[in-house]
Amino acid sequence: MSIKTNLPQNVALVAVSKTKPVSDIQEAYTAGHRIFGENKIQEMTEKWGQLPKDIEWHMIGHVQSNKVKFMTEYVTLIHGVDSLKLLSEINKQAAKNNRVVDCLLQMHIAEEETKFGLDEKELLDLLTSADFKSFENIRIKGLMGMATFTNNHAQIEKEFRYLKSVFDRFESDYHFNTLSMGMSGDYQIAIGCGSNMVRIGSSIFGNR
Repeated sequence: MSIKTNLPQNVALVAVSKTKPVSDIQEAYTAGHRIFGENKIQEMTEKWGQLPKDIEWHMIGHVQSNKVKFMTEYVTLIHGVDSLKLLSEINKQAAKNNRVVDCLLQMHIAEEETKFGLDEKELLDLLTSADFKSFENIRIKGLMGMATFTNNHAQIEKEFRYLKSVFDRFESDYHFNTLSMGMSGDYQIAIGCGSNMVRIGSSIFGNR
């Protein structure tokens, strides 16, 4: 296992530990890493129960509203928020735990129908809605996006640059400070386009 140390200082590394055993996460923890990303709430909750409590758990997968209640006690950042309905449920469950939960709004930037996310109009509609302004137990930290799964680096770069341009337009008005884009196969392109949080699994833990 190797924890990447060649990232710029301003780029946070989310070690994607989905499907990995607790022992692997403990090994990375012992090496000094504290931020881990999971894509299934039940699996993340089981690991949270077994591992040190100073770990920052990031939910990086698609979130089902009926599962939100299982993670709001402890989750640090939810990456894939793509609807007002989901945000409302996070706010409700966070209030029950007397917490303010940090979230990223997921933008649809890929040329693939299977990717979740908002378009620019939906983003603006959400941020300016009366419902959103009433939420007291969530905090939007920025945006997240996933590029098309392709070897065409020019296309990936175009999609990341588009997301960065959206981030820049909303950053000051909504106090954004986190742009989560880039995974094992494209994180270097993402960083070049302005990402300050990358989600890397196989380069740390090896292939599943």
